[in-house]
Amino acid sequence: MFQSLTTHWAAWLSQASFGQIALISGSMLVVSNVFMTWAWYGHLKHLADKPWWWAALISWGIALFEYLLQVPANRIGFTQLNLGQLKIMQEVITLAVFLPFSMLVMNQPFKLDYLWAGLCLVGAVYFIFRS
Repeated sequence: MFQSLTTHWAAWLSQASFGQIALISGSMLVVSNVFMTWAWYGHLKHLADKPWWWAALISWGIALFEYLLQVPANRIGFTQLNLGQLKIMQEVITLAVFLPFSMLVMNQPFKLDYLWAGLCLVGAVYFIFRS
């Protein structure tokens, strides 16, 4: 059953459009980045009273779920996107996930610098994705 599912998925990917691939890959990277952001920064609030090595072990456990999504997302994305496009998409997603995390989970104030960084990323997206 798993073999036929894998074959079916590979056949669909070979016929998928650029937009479909970007949407699937991007969606998986958004969820992956939620895990990544939590692994990288969540311990600062929720495990601050624990030893660093305990926080590292917990973070590695969370990061496993990030990699279980990030690796296939990049493989799917790489069927239609080039490496630069994948990287810039990742950076945009990282900032888009980090901003609400920092404000809602870590209680950090919004800074105008986030807007300026986002505008720089819009420029990066333009230059990397233009034909």
